[in-house]
Amino acid sequence: MDDDFIHAAAVGELTGLSAGALAQLRYRGIGPRFYKPTPRKVLYKRSEVIAWVEASAKERTSPAYA
Repeated sequence: MDDDFIHAAAVGELTGLSAGALAQLRYRGIGPRFYKPTPRKVLYKRSEVIAWVEASAKERTSPAYA
């Protein structure tokens, strides 16, 4: 079930990001990996979206000091 393909609306429900924010992340190449089976359809794998969110985990908000 984690490898199911989901639409941007479902990604928004998982992440709290709007469709516009997801479009900007795709344009900038910094969002979760996506698939375009047709020119107008954008799909994501649920497991990859979750991995992308988990990879953004931080311990603090300030930069690390050396």
